[in-house]
Formats: sequence, structure tokens, C-alpha cells
Amino acid sequence: MTEKAAARAMEPEFEGALWHKSTYSGSNNGCIEHAALPSGRHAVRDTKDRTLGAHTFASSPWQAFVTAVRDGSL
Repeated sequence: MTEKAAARAMEPEFEGALWHKSTYSGSNNGCIEHAALPSGRHAVRDTKDRTLGAHTFASSPWQAFVTAVRDGSL
């Protein structure tokens, strides 16, 4: 793990986050995890290498993404 990845993985924003593995994850390790953060933001990370950190999103763009995935417009 690089120093930058280690620092990113330990950011205070992620403290207490409850990560959930996608229900669409298959057996080929192509998995992601999502967490609703205490700040109201949302985070997504790669299950295979959590040390890479996570992408974070404000609530509104995250909800727009989830809606687009569910209704098939993506």
C-alpha cells in the first residue's frame, strides 16, 4: 500500500462508515462496496483493494446515479 492510499483509507470522513457489498456482485471478484457516510455523502470502493480509498459523492448526484441505474437509463 502506498503512503497516499494508506492516508486516504484512514480519512476521518470514513470513520464509523458501514460498508455494504453490492448485491449484484458476482463470484468473479468484480465487487464494489457502498457506504452512507455520517457527513451525508456517499462512498464507493473496490472490494478487492480497499487500500485504494474510495470515491465520494454528494447525496444528490449519488441518488441521480442510483435512479438512472435502476430505471435503465445508464
